Amino acid sequence: MKTQYLLPNKFKKIGWLIFIPVSLLGILWLIFEPLFEQKLDLLEFNVFALVSGGILNDTYVFQVIENNILDEFIGVLFIISSIFIAFSKEKTEDEFIAMIRLESLVWATYINYGVLILALIFVYDIPFFWVLVFNMFTTLIFFIIRYNWALNNSKKSIENEK
Repeated sequence: MKTQYLLPNKFKKIGWLIFIPVSLLGILWLIFEPLFEQKLDLLEFNVFALVSGGILNDTYVFQVIENNILDEFIGVLFIISSIFIAFSKEKTEDEFIAMIRLESLVWATYINYGVLILALIFVYDIPFFWVLVFNMFTTLIFFIIRYNWALNNSKKSIENEK
């Protein structure tokens, strides 16, 4: 089966090698954010911002600002590694695996928007902002979980038939 939109299989291993430490670093950053901000001055850079500012701060448009890039670094690596994991070919890519991949993507999309609907109804103010931030990553996370779960279950059922 020809799948031009998938990455080569070796990207899956690279993805896992990046994903695991970046996920752990991201969790630590969420828990200890103020500590990270104080200790990691070496990650303070002047960066170009399309828009920057806060609720009570001035808004800057198209300016260079000083920013600690740790959270951007974690986010970008998390997304890239998740894409490597999610969209790399299996060693044997066939129609059945393509069907599992498609079903997993649809399932992940349903769950992602289900979480968003629940958040729209029940979560407000700044916690809603955090739900939106996490919601950027959940489609890939739910896809990876569902796809690997379905793939492992299909492999187990094939082994049981033998």
